[in-house]
Amino acid sequence: MTIRALKPSEAIFLADMLYEAIFIPEGHDPLPKEIIKDKSLSNYIDNWGKDKFDIALVVEVDNQLVGAIWGRLFLDENKGFGYVDDNTPEISMAVKYEYRNQGIGTKLFKKIAAEYQKLGVHYLSLSVDKANNASNLYKRLGFEITEETETSWTMKKRIE
Repeated sequence: MTIRALKPSEAIFLADMLYEAIFIPEGHDPLPKEIIKDKSLSNYIDNWGKDKFDIALVVEVDNQLVGAIWGRLFLDENKGFGYVDDNTPEISMAVKYEYRNQGIGTKLFKKIAAEYQKLGVHYLSLSVDKANNASNLYKRLGFEITEETETSWTMKKRIE
């Protein structure tokens, strides 16, 4: 297993991982792939790499990409679902189903946190559905709930 920076030629994989990151409760039909073109989702990957706070890392196993973590600094006027303030990048993560529960998410988070620390970032945030098993990972990593809706949590973690 190798964790490395996303190559510009792999931008389509980020779109695949954005779709994979959408939580679908058990027993529900998957959403159409086109859902990631909705502005509320596409802003997580559109014009990727134009800002120094656009950081994406991928996991490679046997020369295949199996997961990704990426972060972007949103501002109040274009905030994402896990927005907390204009100084806190929001991260997203997805790992292909057959590679989950193997510690990959923890390793990805530690790597991206180290990259953001190099930029002087003190906190990272995210949004997670309350029913998503990944919420347990985020709690173990030290993320704290800052906002709650009926179905999701916005979480924040100090990374220094």
